[in-house]
Parts: sequence; C-alpha cells; structure tokens
Amino acid sequence: MPISPDMAEDLASAVSSLYEQAELALIEKLTRALAQGIDSPLWAELKLAALGNLQTAVQTIIDALATDAAGAIHEAVAEAYDRGQQAAVAELGAVATGPALAAAEALPAAPAVDRLAAAVVQETGPAHLRMLRVAVDVYRQVVAEASAAPLLGAVTRREAAARALARFAARGVTGFVDRAGRAWNLTSYVEMAMRSAVGRAAVQAHTDRLGAAGVDLVVVSDAPEECPRCKPWEGKILTREGPGGARTVEMQHATEDGRTVRVRVAGSLPEARASGLLHPNCRHGISIYLPGLTRPRTPAPKRATYEQSQKQRYFERQVRAWKRRAAGALDDGARRAANARVREYQGRIRELTAATDLPRKSHREQLGSAR
Repeated sequence: MPISPDMAEDLASAVSSLYEQAELALIEKLTRALAQGIDSPLWAELKLAALGNLQTAVQTIIDALATDAAGAIHEAVAEAYDRGQQAAVAELGAVATGPALAAAEALPAAPAVDRLAAAVVQETGPAHLRMLRVAVDVYRQVVAEASAAPLLGAVTRREAAARALARFAARGVTGFVDRAGRAWNLTSYVEMAMRSAVGRAAVQAHTDRLGAAGVDLVVVSDAPEECPRCKPWEGKILTREGPGGARTVEMQHATEDGRTVRVRVAGSLPEARASGLLHPNCRHGISIYLPGLTRPRTPAPKRATYEQSQKQRYFERQVRAWKRRAAGALDDGARRAANARVREYQGRIRELTAATDLPRKSHREQLGSAR
C-alpha cells in the first residue's frame, strides 16, 4: 500500500496538542494573575512584586510539558515508522519471497526511530525556554501599558490590560523561525516539525524495507488538491536513492526471468523531496514500482482547488486564535465577542466544505484543555 506523510497526520496532532494545551494554560495563568486586584491603586506594584510567583507557575507548566512531550514524540515517531514498515511488507508480500522478504521483515527499527525522535526533541527544545521568556515579557508589557493608559487619558487600566492580553492570545507564543525563514507560533511550529518527522519516519521505513528486498523503484501517487511544488512529480517513477535526473533505464522484468523492460525514470526520491515532494501536509504517497507489472493509477478525483484547501486551513487557524482570545478575556463581554468570532469562522468552514468535497476536520479547530 502507498505510504504518505498524510497517513501520520493524527500522530503529529497528538504531540502538537500537548503544546497547544500548554499555551492555553499559559494564557489562562497570565490572565488570572493580571486580573487579580486590577482595580487596586497598588496593582502595578503588586504585580511586579509577584513576578517571581508567575515565573514559578509557568516553569511548572513547562516542566510538565517537556516530560510529556519527549515520550509522546518518541511514541509518535515509532508508530509512524511501524506504519511505514507495514505498508512496505504488505506490498512486498505479493512479490518478494524467501530471503528478500525475510530481510525486509527483519530490518531493525530501533536505531532509526531513536535518531529521528531525538532530532525532533532537539528541534522543539528551544520552545520551552521561549515560553518562559514570552510569558515574562507579556506580563511586564501588560503591567506597563495598563499603568500608563489612565495617565494618558486614553482608556482605563482594565481596558488597556484586556487589549494587551487579547493581542497575545491571538498570536500565541511566537518567535519561531524555520529553515526557510518563515515565522510560526508555538503550536504551528511544533505541528510542522512533527508532521515533517513522522512523515519522514514513515517514508524512511517504507523505502528501507523495499531496499532490503532489492526493490529500487517507487512511483508517486496522484493526490487531490496538490500544491505547485508536488504536481510535477505526480505519477512519476523514481529511484529510491542515487543521483537525480530524468533518464530511461533497462530493468529486469519483475516476474519474468531474462526479460527486460524500458522504464522512464523522472529522478530520485531524494531529489524529489528536496524540491518539495512529501513536505509536511503533503497528501502524495509513494509505493513499490514493479517493472512490467505496475500500471498507471487512475487519477484521484479532485475535491477542490489547492487554494480552497489552504483557505480551509486559514479558517481553522482563525477558529483556534479566537478561542485563545476567549480564554484570555478579562471580562464576559470580551469573551462573548471572541466566541462570536469563533462561530463566524466555523460558519465559513461549513460554507466552504458544503460548496466543495473537502472534508471538515473538526480536530483542527479544537484547543486542548489546559492541565
């Protein structure tokens, strides 16, 4: 069966949900700490004096997150790797026999899983320090803005604090930049890193086992709502490894001894991945290619355009952002207004999915419950 990063989406969500829960807990902790005694004339002095208590509370959240996340990351990568193995063995079961099939089934997995999981833990580690720094910075900023507002005759202290907290809740913990220079907030950054890791684990397990069985070629699936980076590789035949470049090669027929087949190879899998294929959120898959046997697949039906699928993701992010705003609201009015925006964007999602064949993925609209 084909293996695709999209098949491990649920595993990435399980880990990113931990960070979303921690971010929500952070927002609620800041809101409660700043709301306490906000009408007191000594509020600013009391808040700054209590900064140490806030740091301790935030560090408790971070410590719990670090412990839970390390185990969850390893578990997710291991499960993704196992899915890749199972997909390859299922494909090989129809063609490989004897030593080739035994080699594919016996290939050790632990070293690869440990290496991939350790890379993700290292990549997400700085997020924990960033959370503490952002919490302290936002706390101080809210105190400063709320203290200065009445003196300037603009708004009340409560209104100024509410505005500053709303900005933070909408953004979340920010400051994460990927290798391409793109900025992310905490949850999106972790989800991106996890999608990349579990997708890489599943594909690596699949290709490792094909290689152990002596299979050198794979074929890329046709996927709905493909992005411009992936579209050039749809339906193409690739070598598992080796140099890139399109070429025609003579290959031994998969089942007939002494017969060769001319195969048009579009490049190598590493080459295709370097140009964007199998990126996080990619719906394309790869599967075994057997010279002389594998036939072109029927293209997948198009459910919507790529732009429409990206619009749905935008609406989902807005739902989560306004839910964070509701969690960070200082009063019932602001909370009701934020919840109204949540319903507005959920309505837009319903309209979009009704107008297309895109499935609604409600889990992408949810915030984890803070612990």
